[in-house]
Amino acid sequence: MTDHKKKPPPPVFLLISLIAMFLLDRFYPVLEFGSVRTTVVGALGLALGLIVTVSSAQLFKRAGTPLRPFEESTAVVTTGMFRVTRNPMYLGMVLGQVGVGVMLGSLTALAPIPVFVAIIHTQFIVHEERFMEGLFGDEYVAYKKTVRRWI
Repeated sequence: MTDHKKKPPPPVFLLISLIAMFLLDRFYPVLEFGSVRTTVVGALGLALGLIVTVSSAQLFKRAGTPLRPFEESTAVVTTGMFRVTRNPMYLGMVLGQVGVGVMLGSLTALAPIPVFVAIIHTQFIVHEERFMEGLFGDEYVAYKKTVRRWI
């Protein structure tokens, strides 16, 4: 798994996506829909995303397992948001991006989000799941059968 350790961590892809969102909104706004309501709704989405991501990361820390993908995990975390989704930190990042996109108020601001999801899915989630199956075997397979990948 050494190839995976050379990849930038997911927050780098999040930052790139957010920068792309701002640039697209600034220079190529399409179907603008900004208003006070959308700003409030977007801020709520951003706050929810932050809460989901941070609270899920804290569960990893409490379990003594590393946050960085492909480092030797020590536990299968199944509490908190991990009861609802196998990837709450990634889900939180996506919710936060949707919130930012709604606050920016143009359709083009939302365009990088599916790209971010595709990168996270293909470059991290699929490989992380195989990695976890190799480490935890039946325990992780059973968890996968009862909890969805995203929601």
